[in-house]
Amino acid sequence: MNGPQIHDIGRRRAWAVWSVAVAVYVLAVFHRSSLGVAGLLASDRFGIAASELAFFTVLQLIVYAAMQVPVGVLLDRFGPRALLVSGLVMMTGAQFAFAFAESFPVAVVARGFVGAGDAMVFVTVLRLVSVWFGPRQIPMITQVTGWSGQLGSIAAAAPLTLLLTHLGWTRTFALTSTIGVVLMVAVLMTVKNSPYALGEAPSLTLAQLGREVGRVWRNPGTRLGFWVHFTSQFPHTVFMLLWGFPFLVRGQGWSEVAASTLMMAMTGWVILVGIVLGALMTRHPFYRSRMAVVVVGANVVVWAAVLLRSEPSPTWLVLLLAAVVATGGPTSVIGFDIARTFTPLSAVGRATGLVNIGGFVAALFTMALIGATLDLVEPAGMDAYDLDDFRLAMAAQFVCWTIGIVQMLRLRPLAIAHLDATAPGAVDTLRSGGAWTTLEH
Repeated sequence: MNGPQIHDIGRRRAWAVWSVAVAVYVLAVFHRSSLGVAGLLASDRFGIAASELAFFTVLQLIVYAAMQVPVGVLLDRFGPRALLVSGLVMMTGAQFAFAFAESFPVAVVARGFVGAGDAMVFVTVLRLVSVWFGPRQIPMITQVTGWSGQLGSIAAAAPLTLLLTHLGWTRTFALTSTIGVVLMVAVLMTVKNSPYALGEAPSLTLAQLGREVGRVWRNPGTRLGFWVHFTSQFPHTVFMLLWGFPFLVRGQGWSEVAASTLMMAMTGWVILVGIVLGALMTRHPFYRSRMAVVVVGANVVVWAAVLLRSEPSPTWLVLLLAAVVATGGPTSVIGFDIARTFTPLSAVGRATGLVNIGGFVAALFTMALIGATLDLVEPAGMDAYDLDDFRLAMAAQFVCWTIGIVQMLRLRPLAIAHLDATAPGAVDTLRSGGAWTTLEH
């Protein structure tokens, strides 16, 4: 239960807390993405091949996904401030170690800890949003939080490339790791767990924690949020982190410069769509999962149109593909907003962590399936890939789309019935466009 309110909601203090927390998230995405422009240097420094280089990305995603439930439990127990500081300590130390690593095993361990620290940040920022802002503000701020991470990706592109060119590997990564120290001070000085006076959360045994996580998962609203995230996020992650660039260059015949430019433009599209979706979520909260189904359906249709062609697609169709793929990123944030609607404050961390697993599990599965398909149809490797290889391999995405769409359509009526039974009047409020949060009830 909340104690007396000691700070204004949605006012100056709330924005200060959010700004510092989002700065930590931007740094986390920067660390996550930093190896993207340092790949060739990493290959030379550690004497590794392409498969070992790709392992860095896969490892970080695996660690990130595996940490979500433990992080959710810790977040509900110790609060956002402690989690942000812990994440910063872990990322800062790991990135500093990565700066001085000279062997592949040491570098792998360091990147694994970067992923662990990164895993503590996003769900923590969403928890702060859910308690520091009013119900009408939360959907838009949740969207803004999601696309703010793109600033970290941008910083990990040209600026980091410039630093690597002029300072070299060790000094660049050591210097960027010190940003975490500055943000630790900012978090300790600014971030408060809640605008309310909160008592200490009760300690639970491991068995009790397991039952609590199970109870949150059994809530159909949590599962609906999970499948929204699962189904809408993975195409964007797969495209941007691994297979989009080779698909454009080897499959569609685009130049490397043109492919890179398109992928940078997709970042701008993510921001634009996030603002539009935030407004739609605020005005039509009852139809959030339907919005996700529409976006996923658009991905299915446009990818089918591209993959059914036996020749490279016209430019307009590739641009349309890039737009629908990028739209999936902000659409996945709907999953968190749905879970928040169904979850009391004491369990928001667990629910958010469970939802956040969805897209990363789907992305890892799809990345691996695409890679395995390419290896099967073209053993000669990357230089030999052509359009026909990618037409077959990229069709692997339809597996997760099929599973996800079925689950979203199945769980939506169950979630509505659950909310109507546990909170009479909530469904009518959402249907009429009103704001609803369990934090008030």
